[in-house]
Amino acid sequence: MNTEEIRDYCLAKKGVTEGFPFDDVTLVFKVMNKMFAILSLDGELRVSLKCDPERAVELREKYPAIIPGYHLNKRLWNTIQMDGSISEKLLTEMINHSYDLIVDSLPKKIKEELANI
Repeated sequence: MNTEEIRDYCLAKKGVTEGFPFDDVTLVFKVMNKMFAILSLDGELRVSLKCDPERAVELREKYPAIIPGYHLNKRLWNTIQMDGSISEKLLTEMINHSYDLIVDSLPKKIKEELANI
């Protein structure tokens, strides 16, 4: 997946917004104002995604292009270097997992707001 495909996939999810809260080359995707994906727009294409800690370690051991979150909590985030070694299927699974982790952690009231979007 390229930058636009990742962006389109993330934005197609319910309740997602995008913005540049850190700088003009780091695109952040949020669901109900909580980050679930960070896309680097300068240099090498990288995307950082939240991940279950056990699964994060498993993915890092299996795929050299998946490393601990760059400038993030390394226990809870992975950074995927988009070098062509990660399949589109795996990447979309990881995006879905990150999104679902955030949605599952939302307070009941915010979940209800999301359901009504």
